[in-house]
Amino acid sequence: MAFDRKTLVIPDNTKFEEKTIVTKGDVVIGDRCLLQFGIKTDGRIFIGEHVIIDGGLDATNDVRVDIFSSIGGDVTSGGNVYFGEKCKIKGKLSLKGDLDVGDSVEIEKGFEAKGWINIRSPIPVVIYVFIYLMQLLKMGHSEEIDRILEEIEESEGDMIPISETFLFIPNNSIIGVQKSKIDCNVQIGKKSRILGNYDVKGNVFIGEQSTIHGTLKATGNILCDKKAKIQGNINSNGDVRVEERTIVAGNIHAEKIYLSKEGTVNGMLFAKNGILFMDPANSDAEDKVKRFETDADIVDEVENMLE
Repeated sequence: MAFDRKTLVIPDNTKFEEKTIVTKGDVVIGDRCLLQFGIKTDGRIFIGEHVIIDGGLDATNDVRVDIFSSIGGDVTSGGNVYFGEKCKIKGKLSLKGDLDVGDSVEIEKGFEAKGWINIRSPIPVVIYVFIYLMQLLKMGHSEEIDRILEEIEESEGDMIPISETFLFIPNNSIIGVQKSKIDCNVQIGKKSRILGNYDVKGNVFIGEQSTIHGTLKATGNILCDKKAKIQGNINSNGDVRVEERTIVAGNIHAEKIYLSKEGTVNGMLFAKNGILFMDPANSDAEDKVKRFETDADIVDEVENMLE
């Protein structure tokens, strides 16, 4: 899926264990986040500035932690590791690649690295660039200065490509054992297990066969896909849609509730604008009408003829 900075993304088959989030693909955590779990993945881990992670990090590939961030457990990497200035690691560091650390990085229980170790000078790189440009200016090499500035400007737009499957936590998010706070949309993939109560300023999508062990509160709409399980209440300022064979253990509060006839709600329903019971057969018919209006069925038939 496309990368969106305004959506918390939890990929398929992600499991929230007691102290660790186990997932697949790259993990990207924005600035100023609080995560009361550790992370284990078969991809890479990218962590922003001023992030607090109570648990450890375990990645098959590279780990990158930006300045002033804190890791509460061990860090294990099958690739290279980068720590920005003032990072603090409360456990042990083990890596198979190269280690690159900035000024005043603390690793309380020591480290074990099989590659090169590079400790950067506390003087920022920008100071070196500034001094170099001043010397060129004194020597009258204005063309060289223009060339360097153009290269710096071009490199500012460079982006690190991430895997097709990824977990992304936006800036200023709190992912807690009991309470989580997200200032944007939330998208949860299929067959995932999520712990905690979520307060979301946006829309929420829960994938097929996923389970939420907690309550959901959102300012936007909430969609529970087929065979999902919500082990708590749902409270939405928008609409709530409960698909077939989905189970909600608590109450539902919403502007409008769309409830499949094969869905189950063990609590009470409160809807300001009413409740609509959906029939799977009617839903399929509505989808076919929409596809007919957009000529989607005609396109499919042509593609089948060409195969």
